[in-house]
Amino acid sequence: MALDTPVTNASGRRGWRRWRDRLWAHDTLNYWLSRHVPRAALTHLMGWYSRIDNPVLTRLALALWRRCADLDLSEAAPAEYRSLRDVFTRALRPGARPFDPDPTVLCSPCDAIVGACGDVHGTTVWQAKGMPYRLEELMGADAAARHANGRYVTLRLTPTMYHRFHAPADWHVHRVRYVSGDVFNVNPPALRRIPRLFCRNERALIEGTLTDGSPIALVPVAAILVASIRLHFLDVTLHLRWRGAHELPCDAHLPRGQELGWFEHGSTILFFVPAHWRLADGIEPGHTIRAGQALWRRAAA
Repeated sequence: MALDTPVTNASGRRGWRRWRDRLWAHDTLNYWLSRHVPRAALTHLMGWYSRIDNPVLTRLALALWRRCADLDLSEAAPAEYRSLRDVFTRALRPGARPFDPDPTVLCSPCDAIVGACGDVHGTTVWQAKGMPYRLEELMGADAAARHANGRYVTLRLTPTMYHRFHAPADWHVHRVRYVSGDVFNVNPPALRRIPRLFCRNERALIEGTLTDGSPIALVPVAAILVASIRLHFLDVTLHLRWRGAHELPCDAHLPRGQELGWFEHGSTILFFVPAHWRLADGIEPGHTIRAGQALWRRAAA
C-alpha cells in the first residue's frame, strides 16, 4: 500500500474500530491510564523510537497505526518516511491549508478539535465543566495580567492530525516562556477528572502583539508521548530534558500563516485573545477545524 493512500472502511477493519472506539470511550480506563502509567518514561521511549531511521520498520509501524486509527496521508507533501518522526512532523502539499486573509479574522493555528472555550473571568479559565484553572499558574503573574478578562479557546490535536502550527495573523512575537512539567494525557476524560491539568503539564507560552498592538498568546501544551515541541523562529526544540533558559526573549515578525513549529505527537494549543474578539460562526466544543480557517472574528465597534 502506498503511504499516501487514505484508509478505507473495509469490513475487516470496521469490527476492530468499533471495538477500539468502545474501549477508548470508557472514561474509567482513560483516567486510569492517565494517572498510573509511567508517563515520562513512555514519552522518552516514544521520542527514541520515533527517531529510528529505518524505512522498513517505519512501514510496519504505519501499517499497525492504520489498524488502530484513521491515519490519512493523502494531503502530505511527497516524502520518503524514514522514521515515525517524519510522519508526525510531515509537511502538507502546497495550498493544502490556505489562511483566511480577512484582517478582521484570526485563523486557527492548527488542525484541531475545539475543546472548552469562552470568557476568561478575571484570570480563571475552564479546562472542562467544573474544572477551573488560573492563568497565573499556567503562564505566570505578569502574562496573566495581560490576558485577564479576555477570551480563550482550547484546540486539541489528535495523533493522526497534521502536527504543525502556524501564525494566526500578522504577529510580532516578543517572548517564549518554557515550563517543564508532567505529561498527563490531555484527552477529554483526563480533562474532566484531573484538576489544573494544563498547569501541571510541560508547556510553552508564546506571547506577542497584533499589528494594532493588542496582545495574543498561544500556549502549546505537551502530553504523554509528545517527545518535543519545535519552535522554528527561535531554532529550539523544547522537551523534558531541556537544560537551556526557560525565559526566551525574541523579536520575531511572523506573517499570517507562517509555520511556527510542530509537535512530535498530538497535543493541545490554548489560544488567548482580548475581549473584543468573538468566536467565529460554528466554533463550539466538538467542532473540527483546520489550520487557516476563521477561528476568531473582531467584534463590530
